[in-house]
Amino acid sequence: MRFLETFQTADFIDTLISLSAAFVLGTLIGAERQYRLRSAGLRTNVLVAVGAAAFVDLAMHLAAADGAVRVIAYVVSGIGFLGAGVIMKEGTNVRGLNTAATLWASAAVGSCAGADMLAQAAALTVFVLAGNTLLRPLVNAINRAPIDEQASEATYFVKLLVDAGASAGLRDQVVERLEAAQYPVAEIEAFPRGDLQEIVATLVSTAVQAKELDLVAADLQRTPGVHHATWESSTKD
Repeated sequence: MRFLETFQTADFIDTLISLSAAFVLGTLIGAERQYRLRSAGLRTNVLVAVGAAAFVDLAMHLAAADGAVRVIAYVVSGIGFLGAGVIMKEGTNVRGLNTAATLWASAAVGSCAGADMLAQAAALTVFVLAGNTLLRPLVNAINRAPIDEQASEATYFVKLLVDAGASAGLRDQVVERLEAAQYPVAEIEAFPRGDLQEIVATLVSTAVQAKELDLVAADLQRTPGVHHATWESSTKD
């Protein structure tokens, strides 16, 4: 039997250590994701880490370091398909990017464990956990800070609620008024809102002055046929 001829106790123990390390470290990462109720939680992160470790360990035994390097390259690209499965787009909002990145990091932890780099795998786990926990207060503080329209990278929209019959003529007025204020329009659309229509002008990416857009919106709101005019920004891209 081929197994009896090729089985080596030392190699088997080495594999067990690699897989066990990947399991434990993947559990630490996955437990944090499970606690946050993310779509890819404890089991997913453990399986990703253990799977990556198993592939790299197999390559190490069959083709030494050169084989491991080739397998790691495929793990890096292959895990992207799994990560894409947890990313969801809802309108302009994108969810799951952090969870996908965590899966990618779990694969890196498993690859380190499979390559017998247990200290590096443990260190990487610490950094992943720190990124998902210690940076959270900083993220919340940044999100609560007032937006600096001139410094932020955002998309700006000017929106008007108008009479349906006046929509066509008002589009040209909106474009002219914004371009006169040095805010060129990239796109302008109209959407039905019951008996009215909503005109949405998307500005060309540029820095803005909030007070200037306030004046433009106030001026447009005084136009006959306009019921309401405002502007807003989006940083979801």
